[in-house]
Amino acid sequence: MTMQDPLADMLTRIRNAQQVKIKEITMPSSSTKVSVAEVLKQEGFIENFEASINKDGKAILSIVLKYFEGRPVIEEIKRLSRPGLRQYKHKDAIPEIRGGLGIIILSTNKGVMTDRAARQQGVGGELLCSVF
Repeated sequence: MTMQDPLADMLTRIRNAQQVKIKEITMPSSSTKVSVAEVLKQEGFIENFEASINKDGKAILSIVLKYFEGRPVIEEIKRLSRPGLRQYKHKDAIPEIRGGLGIIILSTNKGVMTDRAARQQGVGGELLCSVF
């Protein structure tokens, strides 16, 4: 069975792992997932990630989740754009999450980046997910 929305699967794995306080998760890898993991690491939401190839020749993404005083650093992570309803925003229409405390991860023509970086570079794009 093929996966319809691999990014939503990634976010769900992160949510589920944090509910049971699992430190490291693995999943099938893709370039979009690696880019999102890179942004999450840069913003301090995860400790580390690694993209590798397993013995069967398939790409695997391992993410080490981050906890602070026993609680997950990521309080909320939601998929915004989905295959059935893509959400694209112009640079001036990119929303803020909780007054700028959270981030929105966008896919732009200059790569995957946060909402702040997109506003600074003057680009819009597809809203992938929001993290708080």
